[in-house]
Amino acid sequence: MTIAHEEAVIDAAAVDAIFAEARTANAFTGEVSDDQARAIYELTKFGPTAFNSQPLRVTYVRSEVARAQLVETLSAGNRAKTSSAPLVAILSYDTAWTEQWDKFLPGYNAPKAMFDAAPDLAASTGNNNAHLQAGYFILAVRSLGLAAGPMTGADFAAIDAAFFPAGGQKSFMVVNIGQPGPDAFGDAKPKFAYNDVVRTV
Repeated sequence: MTIAHEEAVIDAAAVDAIFAEARTANAFTGEVSDDQARAIYELTKFGPTAFNSQPLRVTYVRSEVARAQLVETLSAGNRAKTSSAPLVAILSYDTAWTEQWDKFLPGYNAPKAMFDAAPDLAASTGNNNAHLQAGYFILAVRSLGLAAGPMTGADFAAIDAAFFPAGGQKSFMVVNIGQPGPDAFGDAKPKFAYNDVVRTV
């Protein structure tokens, strides 16, 4: 039992499923239902973002045509994984996320002017917070007893051209989702120790 397990307010099995024993899967089996796909987002949305902005957008790829389009944009080592995954998600951010201000932060729109005056800041903030939400997305997948295979080995400009041609979304990650298949996991890779990463000042 680690100190993380001892200090957690959820049981050890949940800690293991979400963190300690969870691994990135490279092979998949089973099915992912529409209810499970929805539940992944319904958990993801509760994670904090700057100004409650929630710029993440999720595109689930289910059709054979869309899957084939997506696979063509992936690096060679990722294509088989995505071809066989029960469900695949393209994660992107809403390039016009500030236009939703009255929905995500009603009654306090003063900061919007700062982003309107600085498009690069708006873009980086949207991108950064969508990446933050991607972490929540992966943990949500794991919390449902599924495995996630997040990937950034892709031609994201090609993904955007194929799936978001109007320019309203910018993709940054593809996530394979399902039950882990045979040989889904390689050898466990080392993680940095507390003293390697953390300091108190």
